[in-house]
Amino acid sequence: MLVAAAVCPCPPLLVPDVAAGAAPELDTARAACGRALEELAAVRPDRLVVIGPAGPGEAGTYPQGTPGSFGGYGVDTGVRLGGPGGGRLGEDGDAPADSEAAHGRHGRRLPVALAVAAWLLDRAGWAAAPVEGLAVDSLLSPELCAETGRGLAVGRSRTALLVMGDGSACRALKAPGYLDERAAAFDAAAARALGTADTAALMAIDASLAGELKAVGRAPWQVLAGAAGGSDPAGRLLYEDAPYGVGYFVAAWSCAAEAS
Repeated sequence: MLVAAAVCPCPPLLVPDVAAGAAPELDTARAACGRALEELAAVRPDRLVVIGPAGPGEAGTYPQGTPGSFGGYGVDTGVRLGGPGGGRLGEDGDAPADSEAAHGRHGRRLPVALAVAAWLLDRAGWAAAPVEGLAVDSLLSPELCAETGRGLAVGRSRTALLVMGDGSACRALKAPGYLDERAAAFDAAAARALGTADTAALMAIDASLAGELKAVGRAPWQVLAGAAGGSDPAGRLLYEDAPYGVGYFVAAWSCAAEAS
């Protein structure tokens, strides 16, 4: 069953080494992510599943200890996904050669969104529960996203989710997707749904529009909506802004199933 969830943005700029001199610009977002993770740890889940958008060839599961790197952004910071054997790697981002889990399933490394999550978990000193990762195809239909989420919440295991994803990337002329007049309304609706744990509103997000606005959080949010179905979740929005023309949201969810 789902007992709690945290929603965080997934830009590599959350990692100060990547942001360099611009790092202070996202201090408030980092602090909000930290608060959301504190709330997850407080419910003492049996497991934490980190969900994020997948790039080409990246969809699938990632075990605890899978390494990730921000080398593609010009820094040698490495991370591993959560818990014992997780945390940060050495400066070269390498994992022990004899660790199958550390190299990821079939030798894969973490997608960027899951690498950002691994950094956040390390920063928070996460030790509350074992961690696993799930990268979701950004083109996955809302129906299949919800089905995936329901599968995560099946059974008696007390599951928490860390859901990584951004809103539109079209809020300003210099945004990655340029300026789109539809972006502000899209992000406002997403923020409202995430902040109130409105699963129906999350499921109603149009996948085509989300794709046009480069909102990579759509699929992970709809997985969350599927997982939370029937649990009567309550949500709080901890952060909302659009630095660099991209919608970033941080939210904390708790579920009525936790009290039963």
